[in-house]
Amino acid sequence: MFTKLDLTSATQLVTQFPEPTPFSAKEKTEKFAEVRALLEQQDAVLITHYYADETLQELTEISGGFIGDSLEMARFGREHKASTAIVSGVHFMGETAKILSPDKCIIVPDLGATCSMDIGCPPQAFAEFCAQYPDHEVVVYLNSSAAVKALSDWGVTSSIAVPLIEHLHDQGKKILWAPDKHLGHYLQSKTGAEMVMWDGACIVHEAFKANALRQLKQQYPEAYVLVHPEAPAAVLELADFIGSTSQMLKKTTQLENQICIVGTEPGIFYKMRQASPDKQFIQAPAGGYGATCQSCAHCPWMKLNSLDKLISVLKTGKNTIELSIEMIERAQLPLQRMLAFAQAQNR
Repeated sequence: MFTKLDLTSATQLVTQFPEPTPFSAKEKTEKFAEVRALLEQQDAVLITHYYADETLQELTEISGGFIGDSLEMARFGREHKASTAIVSGVHFMGETAKILSPDKCIIVPDLGATCSMDIGCPPQAFAEFCAQYPDHEVVVYLNSSAAVKALSDWGVTSSIAVPLIEHLHDQGKKILWAPDKHLGHYLQSKTGAEMVMWDGACIVHEAFKANALRQLKQQYPEAYVLVHPEAPAAVLELADFIGSTSQMLKKTTQLENQICIVGTEPGIFYKMRQASPDKQFIQAPAGGYGATCQSCAHCPWMKLNSLDKLISVLKTGKNTIELSIEMIERAQLPLQRMLAFAQAQNR
């Protein structure tokens, strides 16, 4: 466990996870058919994040499942009639689904698929941090464990973060924010809210480098730059648009620009290319000395999701998300507040 981000270690970690095994067209067709049959047998539905492997995204689409960001995944899982949900993402997404749908069986392809923000915000350390600011409203990004959510007053995703922080600020609330400091500083700059920050970050978005992005913009002066607010402030300053994963996807469909430079995990390119097949999407430079690598911004834990693992958990029922009733009840309040606020905002 670590509480402060070590980018050198994180970069090394990425290399430990191999690329998904490619399948022939025949193998893929057979495996897709097997999954669809198993889903029907298990009364299950696939819920997949934009950052997952494109094979899993494709399978999710054709099987009647759902692809989206954290907020959309949470809504879909709560509202869908299936008794079992297979969440292809990272561990906190499975926990979030279980919190909102405690009577459903929630399964993840790999229990080890975590997140640097989750790992970097241990519940006990966070509880001690919160105790120092008893007069602050505790607002926790969805990219955190169930135990951390249970310590909070509000849950939030990047898609509703700005209006929610504005809402609390207008009420005169002082805010304790966790775990992503870059998103927190962005929110503070947008709203003027008084905020205390937990020192956490996403290893993918923190790896984007301003100097290299500036050079890439010079190379493609006609390109439109879209960046996720988890990136450092120097990178955000170079963006034409800053928004959540789903907001970036929507924005690309509205642009006249034929070239887009995108500063987030490249799994989103599957849906971007699908929605705008006539456009060119270039990954913002990340990692390596001088940030010359344009293929390094992959979440290593998202890579743990695979088609074969999906088939395995469907057959065995392993890798269920288990949370105590007490934990679920404590963590439901901030998430229910989040969803109610999002609904009121029509988001």
